[in-house]
Amino acid sequence: MHRIVLFVCVCMLLVVGPVTAQDPQYSQFYAAPLYLNPAFAGSTNQSRVGINYRNQWPAIDANFNTISAFYDTYIEDKNSGVGVLLTRDREGILGLQSISLAFQYSYNLRITEGISFRPGFQAAIYNRSINFDKLTFGDQFDPLTGDIINPQSAEGLNTGQSKFFPDIAAGGLFYSKRAWLGFAAHHLTQPNQSLIGEESRLPMKLSGHAGLKFYFKPGEMGDGFYTRPRERSVAPAIQYRHQGEFDQMDVGFYFTFEPIIIGTWYRGVPFKTVNGFNNNESIVLLVGFTKKGPKDILNIGYSYDYTISQLGAGSGGAHEFSLVYSWSTRNPRKPPKDKLMIPCPDF
Repeated sequence: MHRIVLFVCVCMLLVVGPVTAQDPQYSQFYAAPLYLNPAFAGSTNQSRVGINYRNQWPAIDANFNTISAFYDTYIEDKNSGVGVLLTRDREGILGLQSISLAFQYSYNLRITEGISFRPGFQAAIYNRSINFDKLTFGDQFDPLTGDIINPQSAEGLNTGQSKFFPDIAAGGLFYSKRAWLGFAAHHLTQPNQSLIGEESRLPMKLSGHAGLKFYFKPGEMGDGFYTRPRERSVAPAIQYRHQGEFDQMDVGFYFTFEPIIIGTWYRGVPFKTVNGFNNNESIVLLVGFTKKGPKDILNIGYSYDYTISQLGAGSGGAHEFSLVYSWSTRNPRKPPKDKLMIPCPDF
């Protein structure tokens, strides 16, 4: 029991002390577009609202729960997109929690007839807190039975540690009818996130994402006047992230047979070792459903991360859900300024 208590205390010091942290991640990163890159704000040329939930390693105490909600819209007369993103991440048995509220702006710049570029910017406020009430110390246990006999410890830790700090991010996205290439830099100011008055800078996160979509002969949906094509396509995609001492890569494929989307990809960096071990993290499997109406689109997705790292499948992997709804707010009598749409998947 005392070893467990010591382990928990050490984990606490690692989290809130000088050791750098890593941002939470989503496997369905294109279903969390504003979290991925502020350049995606307004990228559908419609209004959009969405929610994402991730439960990582549910079978162990050191698990992670992340939830995000976002809204964005496109201002056609200004060639601009705006968005707001709310994210909460809860880590481990101590309840280390980060909450952020971000506001985003992007601009659509037509480079050539077939290529566009969207720069984006984000300003955010973060709150980081921890709950020491879940810690137990040696003076709370009966030395003979190991049972807890004292509900409170004489250690006298402050149970209400919390800190606010501002943060900014920027990104960009090049795209054509069939391909896209994006990049983003988060935590540009590398704010101090320490909860105990020390120096613990949140390292800058650099990411890149790209893909190419191949279209096949479409199917058909509906009858008569309401008949429209069903998308049939395959899209290889890659994402790479670097933050502090951490590197991570996602590479895989999306298969679209509307209304079903299936995805599978590998997460890890096979050419880099960490403490002598291969950096292989997981195999991700995704299934999604999309319902496209005349003026709106509904996307629902579920994915599972099968752990292939040293942590093993006993961790429970990761479960992730997404729900995104978009709808048109433009005047139907007015022809759109730009018909070029970003071809990246919805999940």
